[in-house]
Amino acid sequence: MSTAQPLPRNAAATPDVIDCVEPATLASLGSVPVDGPDAVRDAVARARVAQRAWGASSFDERRAVLRAILAHVLDHADELCELVVRDAGKTKDNALLGEVWPVCEKLRWTIANGEKHLLPEPMSSGLFVHKRATVLYQPLGVIGVICPWNYPLQNVLGPTIPALFAGNAVVVKVSEQVAWSSERIQRIFDEALEAHGFSRDTVQIVNGYGATGAALVRSGVDKIVFTGSVPNGRRILEGSVENITPVILELGGKDAFIVCEDAHVEQAVHAALAGVFISAGQSCMAAERVLVHERVYDDFVARVTTEVSRLRTGSALDREVDVGAIVSDEQLALIEELVDDAIAKGARALSGGKRGDAAGRFFEPTVLVDVKPGMAILTEELFGPVLVIRRVASDEEAIAIANETRFGLGSTVMSKSRPRARKIAEALRVGSCTVNDFGFTYMAQDLPFGGVDASGFGRLNGREGLRACTNPKAILEDRFPLHLPAKIYPSDAATYPLVREALRVLYQPTLRGRAKAALGLLRRARS
Repeated sequence: MSTAQPLPRNAAATPDVIDCVEPATLASLGSVPVDGPDAVRDAVARARVAQRAWGASSFDERRAVLRAILAHVLDHADELCELVVRDAGKTKDNALLGEVWPVCEKLRWTIANGEKHLLPEPMSSGLFVHKRATVLYQPLGVIGVICPWNYPLQNVLGPTIPALFAGNAVVVKVSEQVAWSSERIQRIFDEALEAHGFSRDTVQIVNGYGATGAALVRSGVDKIVFTGSVPNGRRILEGSVENITPVILELGGKDAFIVCEDAHVEQAVHAALAGVFISAGQSCMAAERVLVHERVYDDFVARVTTEVSRLRTGSALDREVDVGAIVSDEQLALIEELVDDAIAKGARALSGGKRGDAAGRFFEPTVLVDVKPGMAILTEELFGPVLVIRRVASDEEAIAIANETRFGLGSTVMSKSRPRARKIAEALRVGSCTVNDFGFTYMAQDLPFGGVDASGFGRLNGREGLRACTNPKAILEDRFPLHLPAKIYPSDAATYPLVREALRVLYQPTLRGRAKAALGLLRRARS
């Protein structure tokens, strides 16, 4: 779940500490020490030592550790939700549904399915029938994870769970925006690992600014999993070249939410509300462009405006609210700039449209209509609680508009016609599409998650995400102990014409051609 752009928490912060503030109240949370490059290299070295025992562990032992993590998350769910509310400004509901639930589901899926995807896999040996072919899925070693700020709990545990189950140690660099919660999240791993006889160094969280992340990228880890902005993704790639470190990049999104004229409008309205306002829109999968067919446009706009006008903002620690805070002053300014630009160019705010009146960092839940090409809000990642609606006349127009962005992460299609929705989904250039719901492709853990184009590459979740944490090693070994030498040297004048005819026998496209080649091969063999 990526960030819109790199956002320093506090320009006045010293290089040695991170000053932590509650986004919803601006109250101080204290400071967190920065881990410099030397500390990062030391963490990676300790992780490499710890990985030797962890990588040699059985699947039963790994499952036991994941079960302990799951029990901890469930037993301390209220505490963890409050942690997220204070550090990231979320509502309690958003923390529970968007952080705790995905973590629990990923743990459940990995415990139940992880082993079958990592067992040695028999493969065809092709022409070599006397050989046995196998793929082994072996740990890479130490995986570095670099997280954004928008899901403090889920962004740490999400990529760490498959990396751990695949037998790797993990070093996680969390965003300076949510450094305050890192110590408590570290405790989840520490207790589970120690309870089952493994070193705490198997999973370590480090804190810092850009220099800390850069040090992790260049530390010699065996893979980097990065979630964040496109500019920072480029920096990760540049740093990874130094040691030829493979990377998974989960970057930004500008997801389209398409409402066909045959959609169930009330269902579409509430799916759009979820897509836009969960985590105050600070999600890479947020529905940033709502494309509504002209036949249901007025009805959809009227209903969604009524609902948005009822939404409450504020600190979730002292009262019930619907939409939480914006993580930083810089992000709040970006949302305001994009909305103001759109209104100046002819868009209308039917609800909201400006900063909130509360003392914290809030932007009013907003419905924006009459958006047109040329407005930056249609192309730049918004990451805010703004429902941007555009009228379309056909499926073809909706698809064309959806695909005109440089991003390609997720999407949504609302239609009662299954064939129609599937046709639209297949035409969208994205990594995932949910039909008649919002965002559930991420929760269906058998499905891979990731994007195309500026949204990154590589996959998290599912079999693909789990195996991405391994070295798929190919083994070709004897099936039968024939021990017949394959003589190539010294060269023989008969070898070339014999092999030439043999290739024709194997690869001629017609039966007649293969038969003719077989006769030629026999003649060559006898001569």
